[in-house]
Amino acid sequence: MSIPEASLTPAQARAEHARLGAEIATHDIAYHQNDAPTISDADYDALRRRFDALEKAFPELAALPSPARGVGSAPAQKFAKIRHAVPMLSLGNVFDATEVEDFVERVRRFLGLGPETPVAFTAEPKIDGLSCSIRYENGVLIRAATRGDGFEGEDVTANVKTIGEIPHRLHGAAPAVLEVRGEVYMTHKDFAALNARQAAAGEKTFANPRNAAAGSLRQLDSAMTAQRPLHFFAYAWGEIVGPMPATTQHGMVTAFKGFGLPTNARMVLCHSAAEMVAFFNRLGEDRAGLGYDIDGVVYKADNLDFQERLGFVSRAPRWAVAHKFPAEQATTVLRDIEIQVGRTGSLTPVAKLEPVTVGGVVVSNATLHNEDEIARKDIRIGDTVVVQRAGDVIPQIVRVIMEKRPADARPYEFSQVCPACGSAAIREIDEKTGEADVVRRCTGGLICPAQAVERLKHFCSRNAMDIEGLGDKQIEFFYEKGLIKTPADIFTLEPRDKASLAKIENYEGFGKLSVKNLFAAIEARRSVELNRFIFALGIRRIGETNARRLARHFGDFNALRTAARAAGDPASDARAEINNISGVGNVLAEAVADFFCEEHNERELDRLLAEVTPTPMEAVASDSPVTGKIVVFTGALERMTREEAKAQAERLGAKVSGSVSKKTDILVAGPGAGSKLTRAQEAGVRVMSEDEWLAMIGA
Repeated sequence: MSIPEASLTPAQARAEHARLGAEIATHDIAYHQNDAPTISDADYDALRRRFDALEKAFPELAALPSPARGVGSAPAQKFAKIRHAVPMLSLGNVFDATEVEDFVERVRRFLGLGPETPVAFTAEPKIDGLSCSIRYENGVLIRAATRGDGFEGEDVTANVKTIGEIPHRLHGAAPAVLEVRGEVYMTHKDFAALNARQAAAGEKTFANPRNAAAGSLRQLDSAMTAQRPLHFFAYAWGEIVGPMPATTQHGMVTAFKGFGLPTNARMVLCHSAAEMVAFFNRLGEDRAGLGYDIDGVVYKADNLDFQERLGFVSRAPRWAVAHKFPAEQATTVLRDIEIQVGRTGSLTPVAKLEPVTVGGVVVSNATLHNEDEIARKDIRIGDTVVVQRAGDVIPQIVRVIMEKRPADARPYEFSQVCPACGSAAIREIDEKTGEADVVRRCTGGLICPAQAVERLKHFCSRNAMDIEGLGDKQIEFFYEKGLIKTPADIFTLEPRDKASLAKIENYEGFGKLSVKNLFAAIEARRSVELNRFIFALGIRRIGETNARRLARHFGDFNALRTAARAAGDPASDARAEINNISGVGNVLAEAVADFFCEEHNERELDRLLAEVTPTPMEAVASDSPVTGKIVVFTGALERMTREEAKAQAERLGAKVSGSVSKKTDILVAGPGAGSKLTRAQEAGVRVMSEDEWLAMIGA
C-alpha cells in the first residue's frame, strides 16, 4: 500500500515520482505504439493519479523532467513522421458524481462565473479506439496521422483513405485548412468476423476491438487495411485556417456532420453536473447494445470562448474531462477449467465460461491465475460466478454466488501432471521461506509439446542463438508443418528441404531468396558463444546473467554437462561446486541439475551438439577500472541499450547485478531511476551518470 503523500519525505517523494514516471512511460509505449497494453486501464489510471498527487503535494517535482510528461508514446520507426500543428493532448479523468461536480465548479471558478450564469457542457461516448488526425486543405484530404507522442505521429494517410466513411473531399464550404480529429474503431460484429477469418487462415487473432483497429490502421500495406472493417467518429479539431464553422463545441460537431464526416449521434448538451451524471448513467445502461466499445463519457465546455480562456494544464485541457466507467461485471456459469502450459512449463488455469456479454464484448474465458487462487475463492465447475473485465481488457472471476452452487459441485483438484506431455508438474519450494511457489510447472522440458513452440522462439531469440529470419511467425509455421519440432531440427532443415518434394520456397510468404537467406543465417549460428548456448536452452531460472556465470566457471559445455549430471545428488561435490559459483546458489544449482538429469533432455542435447559447437566466451579484462566491481544499471540509458551496457561491463571484468545491496560498488543511474537510486544513496553506494561511467571505463 502506498504511503500517503503527506507522510512522505521529499527524498521518498522524489524517488517514487521518478519510478512512476518511468513506469507510466513504459505503459504508454505498450498501449499507444505497440497496441499491446500490459496493465488494465484502471491500474494505469491509478498510476497517473498517484503521479499527479505527488506533484500536487511536492510542487518542486513538477519542474523535474519526466518521461511521463508526454502524451501517448513516440511514433514507431516504420512509418514516416508528421508533426502536429496543434498538439494532440490527452484528458484528465474523474470517476464519480462528486468529481464531476468538482470539475464543473473548477470551470466556473476559473472563469469567475456566478451560480446564476449558465454554462453548458457537451457529453459524448468516449470511444475505445485509436486517435487520428485528418488534415483537409481546400476541402481535400491531404494527410492523416496517429496521435503518437502528442506532438509527432505516424503518417497513415494511405490507410485512412481506405476507410469508406471518411470523405476524400468535404461537402460544402469548409475552412481552407481543417484538421479534424477523432477515433478509428471497429464494431463488435466486425471484430468477431475478422477474428474468425484470422483463425481460419491460421493467423494471429486480436485480443479486443481496440487492438484490432490499431493494428489494422498501422499496417504497412494499405491494401491490408482496406480489407479491415474500420470506422471513424469525428469529435475535435486541431489547426483551422479560415472562419470557424461555429462558436460552440456542439456546433462544431454539427458542422463536421454537414461536411460529410461521421459523428456520434449520442452526443448531448447538458446544463448541470446532475444532467451530465444522468447521461453517464443512461449510457452505462445502454453500453452493451451500442455495437462498439466505449470506456466512459467525455465532458467539454461547450462555449469555444470559454475553452480558449480555460486553456491547458500540463498534459490536458482545463475545459474537458473523461468520466471513466468502473470495470463492468456480469453473471455466468463456469462450465470447465482448462490448464494451459507456458514456455517455462507454468500451468495456468483458465475458466471456460458460458458466453456472456461484459462491457459490450462476449467473454467465454477468464483467468484463474493459479491453484491457490482457485482454492481461496473456492471456485468449482458448475458454479455461477461474477465476471469482471479488469480495466475492460482482462476477464477475471470476482466471486462465486454460493446460493446458486449445484449440490454435486466438488472442490477443484489441480492436476499434478502436465496435461500436454504427462510429465510431473511440481511446485518448487523456496528454501529461504520454506513456502511452495504459487505456480505449478511441468518438468517435461524439451519433450513437452505445449512448451515446444515457445521454447523454440526463445532458442532463436536475439539474446540467445540470434538466428535471423526465424521470428515468431516463421517458427509457428515450421512447427505446424512438422518441419521444426526441436532445436536440432533447425540445423537439419536445409538438407531435409533439398530432399523434399514440398519445397519451403513454394509456401506462401517464402521465395528462393528468402529461403536462401534463412539457410545462410542458420549456417552462421553453428558456432556460438557458450553463454548464449546455455541461455538458449531455456533452463529454468537460468537467464543471461547466470548463463554467463556458468560459462565463465566451466569454460566449455562438456565440463558443465558432466558436473550438472553429477549434481543430481544433492550431497555431491558437483552440487556444491555449482552452488558456490558467485551469484548462483542452491536453487539455481538444483534447476541446472534437474535439467541435465532428465534423460529426454540429454537425448535432445546429443542431437543438438551434433549440429552446433559452443565456443568459449569472450575473454574478460583483468586490469580494467571496474574489474571485480559489482555494478548495477538503472533508469533509461541514452547512449547504449541496457543489454549493451551489461555486456560491456562484464567484458571489463565487472559483476553486473540486478539489485542494490551494501556490497554494490557502483550504481549507473539514467533518467527515470527510481527505488534502486534511493537504496544506493541510503547505502552509501557510489552513484554516477552514464557519461561518468563511460568516461571511467574509457569508452
